[in-house]
Amino acid sequence: MSGLSTRAVTEVRAPGKLYIAGEYAVVEPGYPAVLIAVDRYITVRVSPASADTGHITTDQNAGSHLEWYRQGSDMLIEPDQDQFSFVLAAVRIVEEAAVALGVPLQVFDLDITSELDDDSGRKFGLGSSAAVTVATVRALCAHYKLKLTLMEQLKLALLASIEVQRSGSGGDVAASMFGGWIAYTSFDREWAREQRAERPLVELVKAEWPGLSVRPLTPPESLRLLVGWTGSPASTSRLVGDVQSNKRGDAAWSYAGFLADSRDCVESFVSALDAADTEGVFAGIRRNRALLRELGEHTGTTIETPTLRRLIESAEDQGGAAKTSGAGGGDCGIVLIGEDADIDGLLAVWERADIRLLNLHQHQSTRGN
Repeated sequence: MSGLSTRAVTEVRAPGKLYIAGEYAVVEPGYPAVLIAVDRYITVRVSPASADTGHITTDQNAGSHLEWYRQGSDMLIEPDQDQFSFVLAAVRIVEEAAVALGVPLQVFDLDITSELDDDSGRKFGLGSSAAVTVATVRALCAHYKLKLTLMEQLKLALLASIEVQRSGSGGDVAASMFGGWIAYTSFDREWAREQRAERPLVELVKAEWPGLSVRPLTPPESLRLLVGWTGSPASTSRLVGDVQSNKRGDAAWSYAGFLADSRDCVESFVSALDAADTEGVFAGIRRNRALLRELGEHTGTTIETPTLRRLIESAEDQGGAAKTSGAGGGDCGIVLIGEDADIDGLLAVWERADIRLLNLHQHQSTRGN
């Protein structure tokens, strides 16, 4: 194994993400959302191990590491490594693809660094699990020189993700994989799990997946995106689980109606983005906010916290359009606002409300097919 030491180090970084529109509905197969990849990253470096034991290290969770070795094609590690669950799922699925494509497996070291937390380790809500999954998949595909398209690598990352968690739309994974602004529609997770058990992996990633689509978008150049962080991390899986558990709502509201309204809202929003229609973009953000507030009220889920409401209302006061991003319940709110607005005045309100402006910009689209 040590004969591999002359191979170059492979380094890949994957961006964090923010949801712009379509939250909660997008967990249902075929429903759309809009996301943006942002310029905060998780970086994965893969290098040949110097012996028969490999290492995986991360600067997250106060610095964690594990050792592993290979027995045949199996990767054997010590138990109780939950902090590496997404990484290990990604490693195993890429290596399964490598074996199927006739590429010899290796022992390697894998080092992870993250910019998706604050200095104390609190998450900003930028999709660290998705980003580390994508970075690991892309780094190992490059390391093993697998000739897979970006969409095929996305499918590997989605399969790795659903091995670890049952909920989640995969939109965060797609944003981290493709970059830029994207329109995304979600795949059928149960179909993917069934197919995973029945079909060869490489055949599955080359097949069409029901509901899955990714399309790049261009936002109006006249608008500025502001991201405010409440300082209160939220659990997406818990919040999505709460909505799913209570989605029957009441006699005056239906979850099916919410899904239909969300689809219509996001499709209109995408059309406004395509047409560089600023007023249409603002209308889409405001309508989506209203739909999410109704969803929270009828399912008993706190999506828009008092701090997020302050963030949103202060942006509206300055002529912008704002809403929660992602599952809400804390984390971030997003604002689209004209460059001529009183942004300094808005940020002064945020500072008094202990809302932190995150210095985030669009990560450019990944080139490739």
